[in-house]
Amino acid sequence: MEPQILEDRSFKSKARRFLVQCARVLRVTRKPDRAEFSMLVKVSGLGIAVIGVIGFLLHLIWTLLGLKPV
Repeated sequence: MEPQILEDRSFKSKARRFLVQCARVLRVTRKPDRAEFSMLVKVSGLGIAVIGVIGFLLHLIWTLLGLKPV
């Protein structure tokens, strides 16, 4: 029964360490200002658009070649 007790302590200590690290990260983070948030939205939107265009082009190539899409 000794190994079970050690596993419980190990899990508890790992969980506590994880929560302490989460709290530390939350203390360091800050709310972005308007310009930073605007840039983040633009970059994210551009990334989504690029991925969409790549997917569309792949679909178009598959269709033009007469292959079935995967």
